[in-house]
Amino acid sequence: MIKVITFDLDGVYFPNGKKNFINTLVKLGVEESRVKDVFANSPQMNMEYKLGKVTDEQFWSWAAKEWNLNMTWQKLVKVLIDSYDVDTKIVEVINKARAKGYMTAICTSNFPARIKGLQNKFGFLDNFDIKVISYEVGYNKPYVEIFKKLIEYSKVKPEEIVFADDNLESVTNSQACGITTFQYETFDKYLEQLVSVGVKL
Repeated sequence: MIKVITFDLDGVYFPNGKKNFINTLVKLGVEESRVKDVFANSPQMNMEYKLGKVTDEQFWSWAAKEWNLNMTWQKLVKVLIDSYDVDTKIVEVINKARAKGYMTAICTSNFPARIKGLQNKFGFLDNFDIKVISYEVGYNKPYVEIFKKLIEYSKVKPEEIVFADDNLESVTNSQACGITTFQYETFDKYLEQLVSVGVKL
């Protein structure tokens, strides 16, 4: 029986943030490929910042230089947070799940400025009972260690947790831990998948 439902943040709870941020920087004169090189694909982001090894100031000051932007790191973070909005349909589903006795979780590769900024703006963390965040636990998706943390924090059997991700390696590694896992396609499809494993919303 499923007891914990895991929701994705980027692209689901916050459907357009990353895209809006990239578009804003492009309007400021940064090439889209360069934005993605730094923001999405750099070792500084994925192997340092998201693992809590550098501060907000260190990462964003470096990013501003890489993008040749005459902007303080605090202003750059504000541009990031201003890019995000919430999908209210997702919030409704989460509230419904909690009202029916399910615990809700996030398992996210993320960095402090985004989590703290979005919490200040939306209070979104209040909607989740279990929070596994890469910079706090020292492990990133898609590596198996972060899914072990999800199990540990949830305090239930692995098969009682449901998780979905669009990254195939995350799917494979979470399944290897015994978690009930689906490959994420669309939120409506995820709702169907939840029903298929007995979740009643």
